[in-house]
Amino acid sequence: MQSKTINIKGELLDLSHPMVMGILNITPDSFYEGSRKQTEEQIILRVNEILSQGGKIIDIGGQSTSPSSTMLTSEEEMERLGFALKVINREFPDAILSVDTFYSNTARRCVEEYGVAIINDISGGEIDKNMFETVADLKVPYILMHMRGTPQTMQKQTKYDNLIQDIFYYFSQKIAELHLLGVNDVIIDPGFGFSKTVKQNYELMASLKGFDIFDLPLLVGISRKSMIYNLLGINPTESLNGTTVLNTFAIQNGANILRVHDVREAVESIQIIETLDNLSKGLC
Repeated sequence: MQSKTINIKGELLDLSHPMVMGILNITPDSFYEGSRKQTEEQIILRVNEILSQGGKIIDIGGQSTSPSSTMLTSEEEMERLGFALKVINREFPDAILSVDTFYSNTARRCVEEYGVAIINDISGGEIDKNMFETVADLKVPYILMHMRGTPQTMQKQTKYDNLIQDIFYYFSQKIAELHLLGVNDVIIDPGFGFSKTVKQNYELMASLKGFDIFDLPLLVGISRKSMIYNLLGINPTESLNGTTVLNTFAIQNGANILRVHDVREAVESIQIIETLDNLSKGLC
């Protein structure tokens, strides 16, 4: 796998070996009930679980991005995040933290006041037009995701002239804009489940290897999503097996970061795939 790194507070984080980002939702309404953590005790237990099971990054979300959710203001979101970040900084001062937000004000406060290392923006700078300049000013890695509209409207915007070409064009434009502003640490997230039908999600997954053209770290987040449970006729609680299958496929096709609810299973998938890869190279 090609070597890729991102700058985390002055130190290079090597992504040439895939790593796991564990999800911590400070929300009452995230689509997967098991991910909702709101009390201090729940937050501490969850962060400890992520780190002890081999997760390298903790992605903290203050509001749900499911189609049925209600969009919070930046102030409402920050109130939730601030509570969690204080707890995490006290108990786990060395943890690498990412914040899932599309608000530039939230991004700035999380980085400047709480030492957050990465900004994860599902909207690709579309919901808050100040996001790109803010990330450039903060000098932190930025996760650039593909989505159309907002979480509340995205599933009405699934018509593409050519799904893969349209998404690649979106990324080429956004990456060029970010680079012009001086944002060099960009991580690509294809946006599984956002503005895409079940069939389109699988078409995108089947084309994952094509993202190599951008020569940037690739994040895949499909954990317990509707592309799994709608295809199989189950629910999010029953979707761990399908998640593991897709995570394994993603690793084999260039994913550098897996964003997941179930850290241990993702770490084990990486370990098994890397063992097989090393043996196959030795046999060649």
